Amino acid sequence: MLKNIQAIIFDLDGTLIDSMWVWDEIDIEFLSARGLTLPPTYQKEIEGMSFTETAIYTKQLFQFPESVEELKTIWNQMALEKYTKEVPLKPGAEAFFKYCKSKKIPMGIATSNSRELVDAVANTHHLKDYIEVIVTSCEVAKGKPAPDVYLEVAKRLRVQPEHCLVFEDVPMGILAGKNAGMKVCAVKDACSEDQREEKRKYADYYISSYQEVLTNSYEVLEHE
Repeated sequence: MLKNIQAIIFDLDGTLIDSMWVWDEIDIEFLSARGLTLPPTYQKEIEGMSFTETAIYTKQLFQFPESVEELKTIWNQMALEKYTKEVPLKPGAEAFFKYCKSKKIPMGIATSNSRELVDAVANTHHLKDYIEVIVTSCEVAKGKPAPDVYLEVAKRLRVQPEHCLVFEDVPMGILAGKNAGMKVCAVKDACSEDQREEKRKYADYYISSYQEVLTNSYEVLEHE
């Protein structure tokens, strides 16, 4: 998997950290407080959107009086403590960081989350000991599945897209990496288990744990 790879780029939520459950809780709590129920297609509709794009979509969908920036502030406040105290790294992630660092393979993060929450996670888990570049989708023109955020991370790492390996947990993110011309490894996550076959359809590899990369026990996905 790492042959000819000169940089590693990770998505954050559901890929590096076990955090997607946080948003399930927040979406229900946020809407319930306004007398609304979570539409069954909501999570699928916002998949891959930047934090700002999600706020715009949600405001338009429910006709909320709050501004886009106010919605983002509310969500950040609701999520901050959980991200700081309750969200762990995925199994094997730290060992994989250390391996890549020992091999002088630069690493970056390309995330749809907010800068505030990314920084909270980075501080809690000391990610900046390993990660050289962090870019949020709010900093580029379009969120996933557009390739913008992955291309920006590659640019800042000074590595050509074809020499980058992406780790992602959802189909829209996997497509973003592929649209950027990069190899993509799908990562198992409980919150996207119902999308497993779709993930396998788009990705080049599939892992349940980062330890599988280190032991060469990952699944190679061959497509016609």
